[in-house]
Amino acid sequence: MRLMSYCQRRLPLAALLLTLAACSTPPTPATYALETPKLDLQQYFNGTLDAHGIFQDRSGKVVKRFTVVIRASWAGETGTLDEDFTYSDGSKQRRVWTLRKTAPGRFIGTAPDVIGEAVGEVAGNALRWQYVLALPVDGTLYHVDFEDWMFLMDDAVMLNRAAMSKFGFSLGAVTLSFSKRPQAAP
Repeated sequence: MRLMSYCQRRLPLAALLLTLAACSTPPTPATYALETPKLDLQQYFNGTLDAHGIFQDRSGKVVKRFTVVIRASWAGETGTLDEDFTYSDGSKQRRVWTLRKTAPGRFIGTAPDVIGEAVGEVAGNALRWQYVLALPVDGTLYHVDFEDWMFLMDDAVMLNRAAMSKFGFSLGAVTLSFSKRPQAAP
């Protein structure tokens, strides 16, 4: 009898938790379609930008800090983001992205250390950027899944949060703040 009473008391709680879990779907870019300011990727990533970031391991510990100088330009529907990274340990890295607009709000990107193509979608003030990066760690190259969410805060500032995973398991996160340098008057 006690077991039956216990189960009857816990059943509503279990049903509620299952219902909440079923209702919690991850956001899509469309979730932010009405948010402002509207992100125009070709306009924002045009000129020189500075970024400051951290990498946190899955426990939340900051294990690396870095800065990035990005020189960005567009020729029609094709953009180039030339990124120079400087890490807190003094090491440096360069990544050159080639972006291509494929449809309104949709972009494809490639870079030498990106496996295949990155896929991006813009809606409202947000960009979701998904790709696999060949990441060197202690002499071994790992293919790591990245899901970046970038949010335009104003004309100059964009925030980026990237989740890193492998086989569905979290490896950590990267947080960046982009600042667009003012354009020189012609």
